[in-house]
Amino acid sequence: MMTASPESLADVADVDCSEQTALVTGSTNGIGRAAALALGRLGADVFVHGRDPEAGAAVVDELTGMGVRATFEVADFTDPDAVDALAASVRSWCDGLDLLLNNAGGLFRAARRVGPGVEMTFQVNHLAPYLLTARLLGHLREGARVVTTASDAHRGATLDLARVQGDDLLAGMEAYGHSKLANVLFASELARRLDAAGRAVASNSVHPGFVPGSQFGRFLPGPLSTLFRGLGVIPGTASVADGAAELLCAAVAPAGADASGRYFSGQEPVSPSSAARDPDAAARLWAFSAEVLGIDEPLADTPAAAGEAPPSPGA
Repeated sequence: MMTASPESLADVADVDCSEQTALVTGSTNGIGRAAALALGRLGADVFVHGRDPEAGAAVVDELTGMGVRATFEVADFTDPDAVDALAASVRSWCDGLDLLLNNAGGLFRAARRVGPGVEMTFQVNHLAPYLLTARLLGHLREGARVVTTASDAHRGATLDLARVQGDDLLAGMEAYGHSKLANVLFASELARRLDAAGRAVASNSVHPGFVPGSQFGRFLPGPLSTLFRGLGVIPGTASVADGAAELLCAAVAPAGADASGRYFSGQEPVSPSSAARDPDAAARLWAFSAEVLGIDEPLADTPAAAGEAPPSPGA
């Protein structure tokens, strides 16, 4: 039985991306790979990122076989210097980005400090895409879309920045849920700041569903599906193609062109948790992330308005 393509599942098979350039992080396997290949079939040039050179070369071969430009670079997201190098390579490879899919991420069993002395899940899932996006802000074309892969695992988490640096580090599923909350807060705060800066660039986060083929929980013991069911966050996604379709819907669907600051699930904007709708938490996370990374606050000329919430994700 032939599986439907992600672009068909997202109802974007007729969208023309031939004049667009995309960066898809974590695109050597799972939903990132499926989304990258779908964008290639839609005509986009694609910058492929991952940790496996052989897998990256295979994705590039498939893309160039479609007649689009493609390249690959290894970047370890536990290392901020590697993220900086990836951003520099993207800027050298193309004269502008239309699509930035912050998809790379992981679920790790044990607490471990990496990079700037922070818990690994927070570094890989949040700080790395925060830094990458910051370094590429000037490279995003007007009309570009930034899509950050989040998860319904954010529900139940509250922002606790002390536990990504202090003695009592988050670990396992608790760290993962916290990092996914950070993804939703980051995407909404980015949307708010881009709008305040007068930039016609959209930023949204996406719940792609639990996708076994993505292998993101390779460091967890036991079957992940059992773990997620026990936590009550199984979303019902049946395949890698379904998960990639969620990304494509937010990235290229014409109906989503005016959506920004939203959280998508089931290919439509829905309301995230109350903690993910807290504008003060979003502003604190934004400033904390820049401080930890030792960079200037991105879009710093657009300070958060006290008490002003981003657009309702379900509006």
